[in-house]
Amino acid sequence: MEDRQPTAPAMRYSHTSITVRSIDESLQFYTQVLGLVPAGRRRIEENHAEIAFVSDPATGARIEFTHWDGKDRFEPGEQLDHIAFEVEDLDAALARARQHGARVGKPPYALAGRPGRIAFLIDPNEVWIELIDRAPRPS
Repeated sequence: MEDRQPTAPAMRYSHTSITVRSIDESLQFYTQVLGLVPAGRRRIEENHAEIAFVSDPATGARIEFTHWDGKDRFEPGEQLDHIAFEVEDLDAALARARQHGARVGKPPYALAGRPGRIAFLIDPNEVWIELIDRAPRPS
């Protein structure tokens, strides 16, 4: 008898986000010291935050820097903000996660001015996992 694993929804690694004290200092370090390239920067007013991305030109792997308004100090270990994956169908991915007992940290929502929706799961180590819907739903 063949041992078959349930089929997971189509998922692709997107990025890892770290909380930073200064986006400018982080961009300088990751571009000048590590050779990554800037890949976008913007404010997210509804989250009271600013984000910026850098990418590895060889692999395309990305890191997101998140600076939360008023959060210039944090305890060691608070720097990892989240790991993100793109999914084909956000609702199906969440249903599957719930079937496996995963905790939903934030149900699906859309950010102003951005297509699609996102949601967050919380892993057993309290790490936030962002799920990004690759197939935006019509409004």
